[in-house]
Amino acid sequence: MRPRLPQWSGTLAAKAAAFITVMCCALAALLGVLVHVQVTNQTVDQARDQALQRLTQATERYEAGDSLKRGAGVDPPGLPPSLRNLAVAGDRGTMVADFAGRPTMWAAGPADGDRALAVAVDYSQQARTIAGLDRAILWSSGLAIGATLLVGAFAVTRVTRRLHTTALVARRISAGDLDARVNDPRTDPRTDPRTDPRKKAPARPQDEVAAVAAALDSMASSLQGKLLAEQRFTADVAHELRTPLTGLHAAAELLPPGRPTELVRDRVAALRTLTEDLLEISRLDTGRERLELDTEQLGPLAERAVRGAGSDTEVRVVRDVAVETDRRRLERVLGNLVANAHKHGRGPVVLTVDGPVVTVRDHGDGFPEYLVAHGPQRFRTEGGARGHGLGLTIALGQAEVLGARLEFANAPDGGAVATLTLAAEER
Repeated sequence: MRPRLPQWSGTLAAKAAAFITVMCCALAALLGVLVHVQVTNQTVDQARDQALQRLTQATERYEAGDSLKRGAGVDPPGLPPSLRNLAVAGDRGTMVADFAGRPTMWAAGPADGDRALAVAVDYSQQARTIAGLDRAILWSSGLAIGATLLVGAFAVTRVTRRLHTTALVARRISAGDLDARVNDPRTDPRTDPRTDPRKKAPARPQDEVAAVAAALDSMASSLQGKLLAEQRFTADVAHELRTPLTGLHAAAELLPPGRPTELVRDRVAALRTLTEDLLEISRLDTGRERLELDTEQLGPLAERAVRGAGSDTEVRVVRDVAVETDRRRLERVLGNLVANAHKHGRGPVVLTVDGPVVTVRDHGDGFPEYLVAHGPQRFRTEGGARGHGLGLTIALGQAEVLGARLEFANAPDGGAVATLTLAAEER
């Protein structure tokens, strides 16, 4: 099985590690070959000079008729044939070959007749020196590669972790958490003691990751400011509309009976409902809603919510449970789901309680694709449907306040399905 890598280690870390390893191996191999060749040439040259010097001395003794020293002789056993042929041809030369199981440096030159005068110099020490050098090169190269890889991995993982943190913050912002910030240390001048507090710039230079983090934080702050301004504007407008709408509603009640009066009252009621919905969304947007928790049986609570919606909805209680919730908010969520099913779907509309899971299903054309993929969006409807898209938005916001999960899907055989999952207390 392949080992699972941490989330912060992605393609960049793997590529950087591979690149560092390959470059270190290539550099170590190049330096090792250069050192090996240089030291080997020096060692061989020294051994060759020593062997040729001894050959010169042996030649002088041989020409003077003196006895040759140990290690010198005419056509000695073990003399490589190629070196003997070179000497018989009248040239002098050297060659390393094994003799009696040990590496030996041979030097040979012409003697009288078709014979060769040769000397043998023990080459074991030089061979051990070169072998030891090769082992040292391998060990030092391995240590250098390991140390470089560790240092490089540490440096790269610091960058990838910062990038991963930036990506997580970006996802949180896209999910609606506008308070999320990267707060990269390299973008904060207070993290460096060398920073002059009078100069609002960090002493350490910003790298590319810090620049991306700073840009993301700046974008989030700007976006948050604009959204807060829009939320305040919406809340102020809705609040200011309540007073004239109350007066308009009272005036409409004084009109004489008739079709025009019914139309005026209907439009005033719709406008009041829209204003109250906007005020509720504004309160949800501020995130300051407080729960009034109590333990409720989910089945009877769902039946009350359906009766409050004033619609013909079938309630099925498969398994009833006790839930700790805010009754008013939960009834608001279920009432909005049922009202939306009747308004935009077709009957029969069925509300099912199965433990802590409540589903509301109709048999219409189903939810739009954008709603299933991204959730409800205020003031957006499709397919010629009437409304402002606020009912489901309020239901989703109240569900989040309750700590519940509200999901939207379409049934395979047709119809929209809204599923609300609550935390239950089994009894």
